[in-house]
Amino acid sequence: MAQKTQIKGILLLLITAIIWGSSFVSQSIGMDNVDAFTFMGIRTVLGATFLLPFILLRGHFEKKKLSDRERTERKIQNKRTVIYGIILGLVLCIATNFQQFAFYHSTAGKIAFITASYMFFVPVAGVLFLKKKYSFVTWICVALGFTGLYFLSFKTNSFGSLNKGDVLTFVCSIFFCVQILMIERFSAVCDGVKLSCVEFYTAGIISCILMFVFEKPEWASIKAAAFPILYSGIMSCGIAYTLQIVGQKYCEAAIASLIMCMESVFAVLTSAIVLSERLTVRETTGCALMFFAIVLSQIWDIIKRKNQLQGN
Repeated sequence: MAQKTQIKGILLLLITAIIWGSSFVSQSIGMDNVDAFTFMGIRTVLGATFLLPFILLRGHFEKKKLSDRERTERKIQNKRTVIYGIILGLVLCIATNFQQFAFYHSTAGKIAFITASYMFFVPVAGVLFLKKKYSFVTWICVALGFTGLYFLSFKTNSFGSLNKGDVLTFVCSIFFCVQILMIERFSAVCDGVKLSCVEFYTAGIISCILMFVFEKPEWASIKAAAFPILYSGIMSCGIAYTLQIVGQKYCEAAIASLIMCMESVFAVLTSAIVLSERLTVRETTGCALMFFAIVLSQIWDIIKRKNQLQGN
């Protein structure tokens, strides 16, 4: 891989992490004017709609180059993508709405770091349900991650200090773990961008239905929250996801995931700058442990992959 193209990929993925991290702030600000289902429903539908023109335009040009056999195969793939996208959308809907409701009780930076704990649930779920095997270093990272989560979530050494928002975010991270495991399986047989678009539309439409059932959305309130909703929808769901797809074409997967996990750091930084949120020493220690565990797990993955390549 050429050095210039790899640098290009790193820069694109770094921008992705910045956008995703700062989106936690927009989610927090948006909650000042609209309720959780309203924000998440409109945001997610906007993200899917932003991707739609790109998908249609790409499909128009690709269709001219496909043979009859390839067109038939593409139709089969599209049907599969819709089915898998709906399944993913249901999981994403649960995960994102639990996360959004957490903003009633917790801060943007704290929610970002607890959400990142899904990286530690993935290997646990892989062993329990997919019979995967992981290295000793991976389990050290899991232990460090949960230790950090404990310091971040509990103000003292008492479980009574657990914040309701922490519990909601904890559940959110479990469902993000499920989503990641599903994507690992579904993306191998589906178009990634189309899969994401269907996923976003499914999650967004369900959230909008819940919005009308449980909330009383008002146009004035939605208009007041327009900028946070637009930023979170277009920038986070639409642009950042597209940058991720493009960036990963020029960058190794292990390096890409290492860069993208920086979103939790950018969430804390933007929360401090925009919302004047400050973490306590205990919470900062928890953040540091979690981030160290994330970085260590990714560096170990890079080393392991290089050793495997050299062995071959």
